[in-house]
Amino acid sequence: MADLVVTLNAGSSSVKFALFAAEADWPRLIVSGAVEGLGAKPRFRVDVVEGEGSETKLAGKLTYRQAIAAIFTWIEEAYPAAAISAIGHRVVHGGLRFAAPVIVDAETLAALREFIPLAPLHQPHNIAGIEGAREAFPHVPQVACFDTAFHRGHDFVDDAYALPYSYYERGLRRFGFHGLSYEYIARRLRMIDPIHAEGGVIVAHLGNGASLCALKGGRSIASTMGFSALEGLPMGTRCGQIDPGLLLYLLQSDGMTPKKLSKLLYERSGLLGLSGVSHDMRALEASQEPRAQAAIAYFIHRIKMEIAALATVIGGLDALVFTAGIGERSARVRAGVVEGLGWLGLTLDRTANARNDSLISAPQSRIPVFVTPTDEEAMIARHTIETAGLSDAAR
Repeated sequence: MADLVVTLNAGSSSVKFALFAAEADWPRLIVSGAVEGLGAKPRFRVDVVEGEGSETKLAGKLTYRQAIAAIFTWIEEAYPAAAISAIGHRVVHGGLRFAAPVIVDAETLAALREFIPLAPLHQPHNIAGIEGAREAFPHVPQVACFDTAFHRGHDFVDDAYALPYSYYERGLRRFGFHGLSYEYIARRLRMIDPIHAEGGVIVAHLGNGASLCALKGGRSIASTMGFSALEGLPMGTRCGQIDPGLLLYLLQSDGMTPKKLSKLLYERSGLLGLSGVSHDMRALEASQEPRAQAAIAYFIHRIKMEIAALATVIGGLDALVFTAGIGERSARVRAGVVEGLGWLGLTLDRTANARNDSLISAPQSRIPVFVTPTDEEAMIARHTIETAGLSDAAR
């Protein structure tokens, strides 16, 4: 029997999990699910690949450790004869220290805690997931897989801010995020369209967190996210690009504390702040509120601006890929972006776009436009198998 690997992806209000068989070519998904609604009305959702899914409401508010304990209890009851060989974790920030997945020990955990100020919405939950899994399975290797690692090969001009060089040496530079998603898409695109995959590709990871990544030969060249996950595109509740002078103004003239400013930028801005309606694109598209429609227009506008800039960085565009929740499901956002970039050689097939087809560019389009589901969990599982040296993967 193949080794079994569990992946954990701890977010701000949920813990996603998946169980994979560690097969040689690619991890084979057995079951996926999540404990959602933490801190409110938690529910346990399970999707079995070869069987029926289920959803169970859980009593009371749950901590992250309780949610993780519930996940492992379910796995042990559902697969009583199975032995978990390794557990992989999505960790948003690896700083300068971690440019590849690592097996977690006490020293690694201490280093990850130092990055909490750089990713306050995600890093604490990622660490809680690791700690909970180590308590439940103290003798099983825990592997941390970093969202920043895929971007660590950027050139100086794509990494640096125009601050004194000593700040760059300290690590105050652009890191980029969503790396596990971009790494998966780069791998997937080689299977879908190997010729264009080796050229200049821009991937639009559009969800509650949103960013773009420019690839060349499947390697990350530049990303819209920077030192933190605030920079670049507007997101569900995060501001995206903003003049730092405005932040100085809020601190000085409004007397805003750093804590309140952080809450404003991370939790009250983006689509939610602009619309006053919701951070969810589905709700905005259904809304008749003018501010909701303005928020969508702003989101599309910023995506077009950033794609044009990234196309310059990689010397032209050979393919565009949409992924993640909005990228995979919002025909309106995709249409606004593609039709606004016709001068780059993109032509939309409106019918294919409305169906969420995998290829939404028209036959006469000079540049193909793909809609490709991402799979961060499979990428985490693959890294975990390799890092833990599991037997089936080594053969």
